[in-house]
Amino acid sequence: MPETTNTWPTGGDRGLRLFGLIGNPLSHSFSKNFFTDKFRKEGLTDCRYELFPIESIELLSGLLRSNPDLKGINVTIPYKKKVLPYLFSSENIPVELSACNCIDIKNGNLIGYNTDCLGFEKSLLPLLKSNHTAALVLGNGGATAAVVFVLRKLGIKCSIVSRTIHNESLLTYNDLDKKLINGHTLIINTTPLGLYPRVDDCPAIPYGFIGSQHLLYDLVYNPVKSLFLKKGEERGAVTKNGEEMLIIQAEESWKIWNS
Repeated sequence: MPETTNTWPTGGDRGLRLFGLIGNPLSHSFSKNFFTDKFRKEGLTDCRYELFPIESIELLSGLLRSNPDLKGINVTIPYKKKVLPYLFSSENIPVELSACNCIDIKNGNLIGYNTDCLGFEKSLLPLLKSNHTAALVLGNGGATAAVVFVLRKLGIKCSIVSRTIHNESLLTYNDLDKKLINGHTLIINTTPLGLYPRVDDCPAIPYGFIGSQHLLYDLVYNPVKSLFLKKGEERGAVTKNGEEMLIIQAEESWKIWNS
């Protein structure tokens, strides 16, 4: 359980602005290279971005105490939902989301945001066609919430596919047949299956029913073309990975940290 206070030490080296990413594992992350390169290009010598691969969300409290220079945090798998009790404020996160991927630290207070939504929406919109009226969302983790939020906003019906049934509204992979695949021409992978270094993994969907009418979107971006996307491409589907989404959400995080 989180500690009773949601306010943390500030100060430290007042000439330094520290930012970082929490998650586990972080060997796949692009965030440090992205922000380090951004700081270099923009001449921001007082900024640094670090990876914090904490093994449990309970370690966040100690991390904050040990790093009083932290001004902002990105949050990735598996803590987008688990971090919510640590926030001083989540009023900037739509109630339907219940997931946080960006934290702004103001006067020691953790202010939560979700920039995944904008990143996903902006990267998906140019690919949508009139036949993309229903989607299968593979996975039921923190990233799923942002994807479902955007799809509903765009008027696209969506069904969540999970390995196990948590409630009657979910499908399992065993439920997927030709009718369901043909009726859902947009398929989005929000799971880490296929993420480096386990590049031979992919969601267990019946790829034989995929066709040129389908759009396969993978939030995985490392490797550039996951096995999920390769299998879709072999069947004639349009495919896209999550790199553009990540870049957009990272830039949105930067705007928040500097607001």
